Amino acid sequence: MNKKRGFEIAKGFENAGINLPVRKTKYSAGYDVEAAEDTVIPAFKRGNKPTLVKTGLKAYMEDDEMLLLYNRSSNPGKKGLILANSVGVVDKDYYENQDNDGHIMFAFYNIKDEDIEIKKGDAIGQAIFQKYLVTDDDSAAGERMGGFGSTNK
Repeated sequence: MNKKRGFEIAKGFENAGINLPVRKTKYSAGYDVEAAEDTVIPAFKRGNKPTLVKTGLKAYMEDDEMLLLYNRSSNPGKKGLILANSVGVVDKDYYENQDNDGHIMFAFYNIKDEDIEIKKGDAIGQAIFQKYLVTDDDSAAGERMGGFGSTNK
C-alpha cells in the first residue's frame, strides 16, 4: 500500500493503549484526537506557560500537505481550555524528527480559576489534513533540525 496520509503511534507510546484518531461522521472534516495520559492544566495565572497535552501520535502526509490542530468546540465553555497558538500547524517534516519522532501535542491554557484534569482517552481536539500553496518565487531549502517549536532553530 502506498501511504499518503495518516496517523501512527509515536515512539515511546507503542504499549500505551493509544487510539488512532477517527472521524465520527461521514462529513466530518476533523479526526478526533485523544489525550495519551492524565494531565493537569493549572488555573490561569499571568506568566504561565501553556501545558502540552501528549497524544502519543505522529502523522505522515504528502509533500504539499499539513496537519492542522484545532480545539474541540466544547472545550472553552465546558472546561475553560483554549489553544495557546489558536491553531497548531504540523508540517510534513515534523514526522519522525530526531528530537521526538514527530510526537503531536496540544498546547492549552486553562482560563478557569481551578485546575482542570484531562484523563487519558479524553477527546481534546481535532486534526485536519489540508493542502497548501507556495508562491512563484518560493525557494525554501532548509531542513528541520528538531521537534516541537524547532522551525527557526
